[in-house]
Amino acid sequence: MRTWSLLGVVTLLIAQESWAFKAHDFKTCSQSGFCRRGRDLSARAKEAKSWTSPYSVDPSSINISSNNAVFSAAVKSSLYPEVNFGLEVRVQEDGVARVRMDEVGGLRKRYDEAAGWALIEEPTISTAIKWTTSKKDIRAVYGEKKDIEVVVAFEPLRVSLLRGGKEQIVLNGQGLLHMEHFRTKVEAATATEEPEPEGAESPEGVESPEVEDQVVVEVPNPRAWFEGHEEDALWEETFGSWTDSKPKGPESLSLDINFPNHGTVYGIPQHATRLALPTTKGDDSTFTDPYRLYNSDVFEYLASSPVSLYGSIPLMHAHSTESTVAVFHLVGSETWIDVSHASEKSTETHWVSESGILDTFLLPGPTAEDVFKQYARLTGTPVMPTQWSLGYHQCRWNYVSSDDVRTVQKRFDEEDMPVDVFWLDIEYSEGHKYFMWNDKTFPDPVEMTNDVAVNGRKMVVIVDPHLKREDNYPAFKQASELGILVKPKSGEGEYEGWCWPGSSSWTDFFNPASWDWWKSMFKIQAGEKWSWTQSTTDVHIWNDMNEPSVFNGPEITMPKDNIHHGGWEHRDIHNINGMLFSNLTYQAVAERTDPPTRPFVLTRAFFAGSQRFGAMWTGDNLGTWEHMAVGVKMVLANGLGGLSFAGSDVGGFFGNPEPEMLVRWYQVGAFAPFFRAHAHIDTKRREPFLLDAPYKGIVKDILRLRYTLLPMWYTAFRETSVTGMPILRPQFVMFPKDKAGFDIDDQYYIGSSGLLVKPVTAKDVREAKVYLAEDQVYYDYFTNHAYRGAAKGKEITVAAELDQLPLFLRGGSVLATRERPRRSSPLMKHDPFTLRVALSKAGSARGELYLDDGETYDHQKGHFVWRAFVAERAGKKGLRLHSADLGAARPAEAVDGAALAVYDPANAFTAGIAQVRVEKVVVVGLAGKPSSVKVEGGAELVWEYTPGVAAGDKKEGTASILTIKDPKVLIHKDWAIVIQ
Repeated sequence: MRTWSLLGVVTLLIAQESWAFKAHDFKTCSQSGFCRRGRDLSARAKEAKSWTSPYSVDPSSINISSNNAVFSAAVKSSLYPEVNFGLEVRVQEDGVARVRMDEVGGLRKRYDEAAGWALIEEPTISTAIKWTTSKKDIRAVYGEKKDIEVVVAFEPLRVSLLRGGKEQIVLNGQGLLHMEHFRTKVEAATATEEPEPEGAESPEGVESPEVEDQVVVEVPNPRAWFEGHEEDALWEETFGSWTDSKPKGPESLSLDINFPNHGTVYGIPQHATRLALPTTKGDDSTFTDPYRLYNSDVFEYLASSPVSLYGSIPLMHAHSTESTVAVFHLVGSETWIDVSHASEKSTETHWVSESGILDTFLLPGPTAEDVFKQYARLTGTPVMPTQWSLGYHQCRWNYVSSDDVRTVQKRFDEEDMPVDVFWLDIEYSEGHKYFMWNDKTFPDPVEMTNDVAVNGRKMVVIVDPHLKREDNYPAFKQASELGILVKPKSGEGEYEGWCWPGSSSWTDFFNPASWDWWKSMFKIQAGEKWSWTQSTTDVHIWNDMNEPSVFNGPEITMPKDNIHHGGWEHRDIHNINGMLFSNLTYQAVAERTDPPTRPFVLTRAFFAGSQRFGAMWTGDNLGTWEHMAVGVKMVLANGLGGLSFAGSDVGGFFGNPEPEMLVRWYQVGAFAPFFRAHAHIDTKRREPFLLDAPYKGIVKDILRLRYTLLPMWYTAFRETSVTGMPILRPQFVMFPKDKAGFDIDDQYYIGSSGLLVKPVTAKDVREAKVYLAEDQVYYDYFTNHAYRGAAKGKEITVAAELDQLPLFLRGGSVLATRERPRRSSPLMKHDPFTLRVALSKAGSARGELYLDDGETYDHQKGHFVWRAFVAERAGKKGLRLHSADLGAARPAEAVDGAALAVYDPANAFTAGIAQVRVEKVVVVGLAGKPSSVKVEGGAELVWEYTPGVAAGDKKEGTASILTIKDPKVLIHKDWAIVIQ
């Protein structure tokens, strides 16, 4: 019998305590003044017998621009008639309606620059809009079918978007709009006169009045019905030992945004919760606090919580069987969002932000695909990544020396396990002075990197935003001399906080003077000023701690009254801050070479638009089954927010996962866009080659499977980089009319590949239930077993032993893979392809393949291969599989960042892979054994046929397999294979 020593029990308890979420470090709504005020406002509205918003449009002030595109008007609040507000509504070319409201002529200026950082450009306004004014409202009808309508009601102010006469999105429908205006602080009156002493005599000739009880008469507050009777944290606020001075006073923005005909909402990442957002208000609400958007360094987050995490994207999708719409509420300050449902078919949300103007985009859809495109036109599409960054990344805090890195690489090669990237955390640097190597442990960084690069691999090295305050640290000294560091609340000097190096300061990337300087730091050639010459172009960057994390700051971040460029307080730009850091790092790494090459930058903090600058991960997760499961949902949610290049740390950052958990986590990671294993400095080493059998062999197979499927991943990235469609697609995106799929978030499709994956995220599970939403055949990826869906949806049960991943190929798909094992992805460049043709019930299939050099921007000049593989019936019983040139057919939509007018099939990249061929074709689900298989116009090919279930059959079982051996057709050429 095993016994525990007292020391062992104490150690276990300490470990469990250290891995607990430290709730006291972060505010709840009840501890946030402006959130309390917003929620109290909502409560008063709900309790009132009647409630009318105090905001109204002044009809006499209406102005319509000369091209009829923009409507503007003055807005008044009956609470403060002397305060002026301005409203503007404009409709963009793609049908998105933008609603802006700001205080006009106030004591100060509200922050209005968020759009300048998030949007890729000022959206083009529609010239086909005509506003019609009546006594009660002004409206515009538009759209191809003239079925979309924007209505602005005057009194009270209410903005609604309708389609087909049905309200889709309503602003201020519940009357919770409140833009706290700037005001002068009124000091409380104090009594200065001393009372007359009791029993004192009156002056001569003056009679003493009779003393009566004095009555204090309270003057009624005419605004109490809306704002409450007491002022609540308007001018100062304390949390723990920190006091926020709030020099500008109250400036919060409250807005209710309702979806009267959409009962499910998604988005507003980043939170650890279900994909379909649970309620925070109402009967039986899941959470009691609102969802918070406030980029935070949460060291050990809960697996189910509305607590803010590392990034914030204020985008919410609303879905029903009829349509999908979305709202993009462009605010850079801390924001709390309540979600509730008055009925199963409607959703009510309440957004409360600490500062900023109202700048809200109403995305009309009507499909999820339309919404993704509309959002991408605003904030940009995900960047086309370097191809090697889609391989496997090996990381821990920390590989302790250059010899350690070499040893880890050697062990991967000895075990024939593929890997593309080795990572270095903060301990590589001298005293946590980034760019400066620790000479004792990393005496030869360039040589180490070159040793890694021999096999086409790369290094990723961490560079955090805090700069150690030492004059012998060139980065800090240069930034200080340039005056580009964030300032304390006084607006003078340099803010000093505490992070990994100890005393630190932070670069203010809102200051344009910092931009060229930061880029210069990454130059690997020696110049006039110090730069990172002990680096190579094979080193890429990891931006961590960029929320920003400040160990001795309020809520482990920067004080809100710190001052940034332009005089803006940190409270105004907090959620945008981290994006600027990764943005500038992305540019810096790209511009190390001339011409620029594609960089890889991983960021922890993010905002709307971060998808333009690289990848993100879900932060400091725990090695638990719950965190494994919620990580899948978080990556899906990030995709809905435009950030498809995402993943969770395999194995969990904290803890020592048992082998079963580690195997399952590798299965999860291999089917996320970003695939990295990472671990805390206090964990045991858990590189995959350290596992015992059979676990090591299972993980090796998973890694090889990832590399086999790299062409699929890269092709999926091409699509998202052009359209904005997420790479991981949940059920509601794929089957928008199937209500049974709206809450499913533990299985998903990968791009347009046809792959459906259902990761196993629970202990001791040996079978899995998979939902098939359509009357279509699905083939098990490994066994080719054919499963049948149903028009009304069907749940199937499949085997899921530890070495089995529930992975399916949807009937009607063609998948291109590379089956030869290699040490890294660049070594696969000239490998042949295998085409897997999964026939649909109707006997057809289609798929795509996109290739380019994976490193440069030459694809934007037309240097790529983009092919379609189409299988369709030929005659009564025949099948014709052919390859078509999509680059030539659709050059304008081929790549991100360029609308090509023409495409040259003989481009330089194609010439470089001219001999790359298809070495095998596998056709799954044929109705019978062929009599002939030929390349069109050529001789009979070598093939094998294994009988089995046909795609069009009703029964299930192992499907028939036709294997065509080395048809010798080139991947970049037009060709056809005819099966009779």
